[in-house]
Amino acid sequence: MHNRNFGPGIVLDNPAFIHETALVYGKVHIGEGASLWPYVVIRSEMHEVRIGRRTNIQDFVMIHVGNNTPTIIGDNCSITHHCTIHGAWIGDNCLVGINSTLMDGARIGRNSIVAGHSIVTEGTEIPENSIVAGAPAKVIRTRDCGSANAMNAAFYFENAKAYARGEHRIAERAEFAEAMKAELARLTAEGN
Repeated sequence: MHNRNFGPGIVLDNPAFIHETALVYGKVHIGEGASLWPYVVIRSEMHEVRIGRRTNIQDFVMIHVGNNTPTIIGDNCSITHHCTIHGAWIGDNCLVGINSTLMDGARIGRNSIVAGHSIVTEGTEIPENSIVAGAPAKVIRTRDCGSANAMNAAFYFENAKAYARGEHRIAERAEFAEAMKAELARLTAEGN
């Protein structure tokens, strides 16, 4: 799935796809089925960075640790284009919108959405099932977004597997539609 030689502190737990331009340094764990897209940068000179299962880190995302905090990103998350995640914790099934920034000690509860261009300031704690927006970011609505966020992560998981095979138009294939249908059925059966 990947043909990169990273340093000894990097653990690749069978990721789906790592683009050749992704740069990863320090103590980093990339979970099963996760994907790193073009120009991702991850560094951890101290503490650690953990990327959960089937989580996608999209183009131009920068992930670093804080002075006193690791960066932990849960399962089935989408960290979208141009985000900065700096020493923050993100629960499972979250989506962080384009060009958002999460700072040291910020905690995003599971099944949440951080709207694009938001700034979650140091030490901010966002409850589960929240939609947050603004600079500084505030909770604007309470809603369980877990299923929708998991579906977005499933899309990226299928896309990542295709990219690893050199296929760049998976959404046009019948197998992709079947995979999305199966994922939706699984989430529905689980009550999500």
